[in-house]
Amino acid sequence: MQSAGLFAAIGILPNLANATPPNSTFHNPLEPFLLPSEAPLSHKGSMDIKVWVRSHKTGGVYSCVECAVAPKIMGPPPHLHKELDELMYVLEGTASVMVEGQEVQVPAGGWHFRPRNLRHTFWNASEQPLRFIDMYFNQPFEEFLERIFHELTPENGFQPGTDKLRKEQDKLNDKFGLVYAPTAFEERQAIVAKYGLR
Repeated sequence: MQSAGLFAAIGILPNLANATPPNSTFHNPLEPFLLPSEAPLSHKGSMDIKVWVRSHKTGGVYSCVECAVAPKIMGPPPHLHKELDELMYVLEGTASVMVEGQEVQVPAGGWHFRPRNLRHTFWNASEQPLRFIDMYFNQPFEEFLERIFHELTPENGFQPGTDKLRKEQDKLNDKFGLVYAPTAFEERQAIVAKYGLR
């Protein structure tokens, strides 16, 4: 109930039973589903994600992933989403989040909302693992993350720094409306240096 109250308070939880996102071709009625509990996700020495709720299960209005981040690991370069709003709930550890140059710490049990069109990133500056649930509204962003984390890998022939990988990343960025400023990678390196991240 607390979670539903938070969603309602910030105005991002529509009536899922009747909701369809703008320009949607979703016509099937929604069905209840159960997600059984599982062991906490492992960060595998760096960072990993696991999809819990898929967008198509909610008529395209909501999805979420679990994200595990090893100690002293940097997230993506600062970026914005043209059409996606994100809500983070920290399960374990403390997330460092930057939005438009302002940094905040989000400890376990804390929430952080990032509306579209605001430049942001996150990292784990602590010596302890970080796990959080990241929630997405009105876009199947879990598909972007699965492709990045589990498909565009060296094992699948996508080596870091290659044109092959860069082209696929550019396609995904265009499809999902991710925008990086020209200085985004330099800004990321500045955060890495400031907090001793990798």
